[in-house]
Amino acid sequence: MSEIAIPVSKIRRTRPIPKGRAVDPAAREEIARLLEGAPLEREYLIENLHRVQDRYGHLSAAHLNALAEAMKLAQAEVYEVATFYHHFDVVKEGENAPPKITVRVCDTLSCAMAGASELLEKLPKLLGPNVRVVAAPCIGRCAEAPAVCVGQNAFGHAKADEVAKCVKEGKTKPHRQTLHSHTYAEYRAQGGYKTWVECASGKRDVESVIKIMEDAGLRGLGGAGFPAGRKWRIVRGEPGPRIMAVNIDEGEPGTFKDRHYLERDPHRFLEGMLIAAWAVGIDDSYIYLRDEYHACREMLEEQLAALKADPPAQLPRISLRRGAGAYICGEESAMIESIEGKRGMPRLRPPYVAQVGVFGRPTLEHNMETLLWVRDLIENGPEWFSKHGRNGRKGLRSFSVSGRVKKPGVHLAPAGITVKELIAEYCGGMQDGHEFYAYLPGGASGGILPASMGDIPLDFDTLQPYGCFIGSAAVMILSKKDKARDAALNMMRFFEDESCGQCTPCRVGTAKAAHLMESRKWDQALLEELSVAMADASICGLGQAAPNPIRCVVKYFPDEIL
Repeated sequence: MSEIAIPVSKIRRTRPIPKGRAVDPAAREEIARLLEGAPLEREYLIENLHRVQDRYGHLSAAHLNALAEAMKLAQAEVYEVATFYHHFDVVKEGENAPPKITVRVCDTLSCAMAGASELLEKLPKLLGPNVRVVAAPCIGRCAEAPAVCVGQNAFGHAKADEVAKCVKEGKTKPHRQTLHSHTYAEYRAQGGYKTWVECASGKRDVESVIKIMEDAGLRGLGGAGFPAGRKWRIVRGEPGPRIMAVNIDEGEPGTFKDRHYLERDPHRFLEGMLIAAWAVGIDDSYIYLRDEYHACREMLEEQLAALKADPPAQLPRISLRRGAGAYICGEESAMIESIEGKRGMPRLRPPYVAQVGVFGRPTLEHNMETLLWVRDLIENGPEWFSKHGRNGRKGLRSFSVSGRVKKPGVHLAPAGITVKELIAEYCGGMQDGHEFYAYLPGGASGGILPASMGDIPLDFDTLQPYGCFIGSAAVMILSKKDKARDAALNMMRFFEDESCGQCTPCRVGTAKAAHLMESRKWDQALLEELSVAMADASICGLGQAAPNPIRCVVKYFPDEIL
């Protein structure tokens, strides 16, 4: 058969570079130098955006275009990812770059009660026009409210003059001396990684280890509470290769337990992760760490390097991924999208991440604290864990307590303890001059209850009958100097700001609800209509749980909204 001649005009030519604006030669050279030796695959887009932001303090249009060219991505794709995350400052053509120093003042509930609004009022005048001061969502330092972040230097108990001094002295980098973590050498010297080596060498078998996890009754401590042992068995039953994704995004207002443990004992968590990877048959593990934890990230990079340089057994591949300021990425499928270098948009389910997760592979997703317990459970047996508890509940819980108590912080207490017992036995009582009025048992999403209901056991499944849940055990305490309606409005504004915008019920519902909640007298019928729409039709837990504070105020604090 003779060949068919195809006219030259019909031949489709492949573009050497993606469509878009012409790339500025100077920007191309700067990006080339910056990315020298860095990976350029699609999954590293967010990591490379951080490289540019860290180096130049913002993301100019010219640099975004050059980055798109270097990574062989569409300019629109790079732009939409960059503009999705709060911590990327995108500067369009003709716009001025932001000041070199940004001061973020947390204005969510615990910090709001501790005087964040005063800081936000004073700091712009005190610091002048060359410093940007912005209100920010929770930065995971609720026990030290009010908290601020000067550049990448986060600290609590902030006072205006101290922030000004910090800015003047250029202290914008994380302070590692505030961490008290065990090094790799110290952890090994204390018997660390022994249990993982026993697993990897065959001294322990997979079935017995998974059964310990199941018998102990450990549930996911990131909020969902799914039984950890059952999750291991489910993912192990899926065809390989399998992947693990560790969630240390911890953006729920009131939650800081993961940071607390990571700063002190990173290798206990890493050993738990390695045991889980061995038991489930995982070769690739991704650790997703929220961007606000700059000091933790530097420390974790250092300790991972030490582990990889001298591993006591064969290591799976471990990758550390950096968030970029998006509460929604605490949702497991949104986190997976972010790990892949995309916008953190929750996925529709099914399929579930245990079947189709990171890069389409079966994925074991775990909260960091869940993995922290693995070594202790295997070494001490399931009875050691389950023997703890009160009021018919079993196990231990790490409560992140903030608000009007004398000793806020992470308190390890029996599961099923009541909030009144928690305040009295672990938190030193209420602050002087404050009387217990209300509490949020599970952070922003978990609802609000009056002090008169302070005898309910705090655990999974005990709070649902009251329209609340424990979530990540972020307990926020209000006194009679506070109002539940103000707390609910603060939470709704947070949800409005953090909605990813993918689904209309959440995107529009949170904004409309926040507006309605500003009125002295609430339109309860309209707010309930909005609540039904958000709870029933939102794609993920953000929109589904957003109505909880509204409904709790209407039900338990009606005198505040009439």
